[in-house]
Amino acid sequence: MSADVLLLHLDSVKRTGPDRWLARCPAHDDRKASLSVRELDDGRVLIHDFAGCEVSEVLSAVGLTFDALYPPRAINNYRPSERKPFPAADVLRAISYEALIVVVAAADIANGKPISEADRERLNTAAMRISAAVEVSGNA
Repeated sequence: MSADVLLLHLDSVKRTGPDRWLARCPAHDDRKASLSVRELDDGRVLIHDFAGCEVSEVLSAVGLTFDALYPPRAINNYRPSERKPFPAADVLRAISYEALIVVVAAADIANGKPISEADRERLNTAAMRISAAVEVSGNA
């Protein structure tokens, strides 16, 4: 909406500057203009009543809803955000950490130390994360 739609419903409208107006508030018995209206560059409309009326009261008094304060959205312009690849340094850092887990487990196995169930699960997690890092890097 442009501010014009709201301004058509108001009395004693006076322009105070570019895209700015003062008017009598329709939500209360306003003898002197107390309602400020401003239209932003992006089409949003801001309203403020210096006498204290809430925005919802002002809109209700003129038969409008909050949607009237915002420009219509273009429904056909929706494009899901494109997933950007992770930076190579981040992927390498993650692989390096997970590879360290594998090396420690391999050293324990080489030295005859039994691997606990928790260590085995962590080793599986490391393997899955390394595989995922390869996929994320775009080289899978």
